[in-house]
Amino acid sequence: MLQFPSIDPVAFQIGPLLIRWYALAYLGGILLGWAYAAALVRKPALWPQGKAPCTPDQISDFVTWVTLGIILGGRLGYVLFYNPLYYLYHPAEILSVWQGGMSFHGGLIGVVLAIVIFTRRNAVSLGGFADLVAMVAPIGLLLGRLANFINGELWGRVTTAPVGMIFPDGGPLPRHPSQLYEAGLEGLALLLLLFVAGNYMRGLTRPWLITGLFGMGYGAARIFVEFFREPDAHIGFLFGGITMGMLLSLPLVLGGAALVVLALRKPAA
Repeated sequence: MLQFPSIDPVAFQIGPLLIRWYALAYLGGILLGWAYAAALVRKPALWPQGKAPCTPDQISDFVTWVTLGIILGGRLGYVLFYNPLYYLYHPAEILSVWQGGMSFHGGLIGVVLAIVIFTRRNAVSLGGFADLVAMVAPIGLLLGRLANFINGELWGRVTTAPVGMIFPDGGPLPRHPSQLYEAGLEGLALLLLLFVAGNYMRGLTRPWLITGLFGMGYGAARIFVEFFREPDAHIGFLFGGITMGMLLSLPLVLGGAALVVLALRKPAA
């Protein structure tokens, strides 16, 4: 059994203001994604006809849009997908994000809406811009799952495997550190996969290919990790051992596969 590290969820304090690792993970994901995206658009050889879908200045403008999409979409997704009855009777708590409760799938919907609105307002190629966002998204996933681990939340199922940990709020039995599994697969592994596909396999010259790979990669990784992750107590298993995370991730796998097939049918530009 591994020892759960004792890390204070509060990174530092400024007067009465507590700065948590979870908030820093969101901030770090956005800032690092911003820098990585700006670096990618400065490499014209990666893009169709040697032209990136946007400028670094447009990426800077998009940061506000994507931040709102992540936070509002993530929170509303959690409310609607994971605990609708509770918030139906406690609507005042819907915006209480400091109490926890964010959904990746809701955040994804928020980001998709932000991309669609932004590209239309700025006459930017939708497919190319979506691929750019997909390239950098695993950074946020990696940092977010590490923050979940520091918080001791979203732990895995009880296990007798040597990787088991006893989490502060997870009961007396060792559990899978499923947050680290997700950080490794949805974050680091997916980031490296898309990096290779985009930088060395000319993936960005085929609009929607990177977006499709992201959907397939995230969906498959999430479904796999759900076999080790403890379902939310108020939801449990839906049917036949299926969890809400699996159900919400299946469309990503299917939709991502469809985008990959469509992108590969067109010649690279």
